Amino acid sequence: MLNLQRLAIFVAVVDAGSFTAAAVTLGQTKAVVSFNVKQLENELGVSLLARSTRRLSLTDAGARFYQRSLQLLQEAENALDDVRRDHRGLSGVLRITSTPEYGARTVVPALAAFSQLHPRLRIQHVSSSYHADLIAERFDVAIRLGQLADSSHRAALLDSFAILPVASPAYLARRPIDSLPQLALAQWIAHSRLSSPLSWQVITPQRQAVLFKVEGAAMLMGDSAAALLAFALHGAGVALLPEWLVRADIAAGRLCLLLPDHQFPAQSIYALYPNTRHVPEKVRAFIDFLRERAARGE
Repeated sequence: MLNLQRLAIFVAVVDAGSFTAAAVTLGQTKAVVSFNVKQLENELGVSLLARSTRRLSLTDAGARFYQRSLQLLQEAENALDDVRRDHRGLSGVLRITSTPEYGARTVVPALAAFSQLHPRLRIQHVSSSYHADLIAERFDVAIRLGQLADSSHRAALLDSFAILPVASPAYLARRPIDSLPQLALAQWIAHSRLSSPLSWQVITPQRQAVLFKVEGAAMLMGDSAAALLAFALHGAGVALLPEWLVRADIAAGRLCLLLPDHQFPAQSIYALYPNTRHVPEKVRAFIDFLRERAARGE
C-alpha cells in the first residue's frame, strides 16, 4: 500500500526542484526527504527521478507518477475535508481560478459572500487569462467563458451572456458604421488567444443566421478582454466584448453599441472541476452557490 506521506514528499521534491529545497519547505532534513523518495522508488520498482550533480529531473515513469500523485493527494485531502465537515460549515482550502475581468466583477464577490457562510473555509482566488492545468496547479474549480474546448474535466453550466460589437464615439466620427458590410471593413481589435477571432454566426433583424467575417486582418490584438476594452475606449477600432464588461461604458456614452438589431452568438459560463471519483462537498456547494446567484441575476 502506498504511503501518502511519501507521495507528498515526492511531490514536494518535484515542485521545489531539489531535495534541499523540499526539505526546507517540509521542515525536515535532506536525509529524511531523500530516504523517503528512495523507499518510494523501491516500493514501485522504478526510478522516479534522474539525479545528477547539477539538476534533478523526472524520468518518464516519474512524470506519469507525479500526475497520479497529485490526484491521489487531492482526493485524500477532499475526503478529509468532508469528514471534518460539521454543522459549522465547510473547511479546508478552496482554490479557484478565473479570468481577471470576470473574476473581479463576479467570482470574487461570490467568493466573499460564500466565505461568510463558511468561515472555516480558506479561499484562494487566482486571476489568469491562461487556462491553467487544474490537477498540476491544484485548483478545485476553474471558471471558463465562451465555447468550452474538449476536456477531461467535468463541466457545470452556470449562465450565459451576450457579446456586443462596440466602438468609441471618436472612432465612429471618423468611420460611421450602419451595416454588416461596413462593420466587416472596420478596424478590428481581436483577442489573440481565440482560434478564429474575426468570424462569427450573426442573427440578422430578419432572424436569418449569416456567417460574418471581418475583411482583412485585425489592426490590433490583445490577450485579455481588458486590453481590448482599453483599445476601444481610446478610439483604436471595433471590439466584440461581453455585455457585462461594456455595460457601464455604453450607458455613460464612452462606447457605442453597433448594429443593436443584430445578435452575435451568446457565450456560456462554465465551472470546470477535476474528474475524480469523489467530488468534494466544497466544490459542489460553491457551484450550487454560483448557480443560485446567476439565477438571481447577480
